[in-house]
Amino acid sequence: MDSNKGFTLVELIIVITIIGILAMLAVPAYVGQQQSATRSEAYQNLEALRLLEEQRFAENAAYAPDPPGALGAAGASQPGNIALIQGVLTGFQPGPAANLSFSYQIVSGQQITGANPLAFGALAGCFTAIATGNTASRVTNETFAIDCNNNKNF
Repeated sequence: MDSNKGFTLVELIIVITIIGILAMLAVPAYVGQQQSATRSEAYQNLEALRLLEEQRFAENAAYAPDPPGALGAAGASQPGNIALIQGVLTGFQPGPAANLSFSYQIVSGQQITGANPLAFGALAGCFTAIATGNTASRVTNETFAIDCNNNKNF
């Protein structure tokens, strides 16, 4: 009787090939899920900024910043950028600055218009909140925006 028990080389190569194919399919799906989760930060913070702006408008009859202009800067360093916005909209709490993947900016006197959702048209008394992906993050240079009429590009 033959007592050799084990796998042949062909069987091992087939198993390794199947594992490789599964890994090829799983890695891109995992990366896509990470980007989707990172983008949800921007979506939630932009919605929060819009609600805070609406609350400010109800209390002061003007959106921030007043007079019209820009508050914060896209791609700016997070602690200073967030502090500028929080100086006017104190309820804005996006999370620990070191962990944010997006920079935030509010531009008053602007609204999302036209076929390109980031082509801004002037509208007195309106605002646009913009989130721009930070450098060296999963969402580098991705840009999302929402305006006073709840028009958004996400």
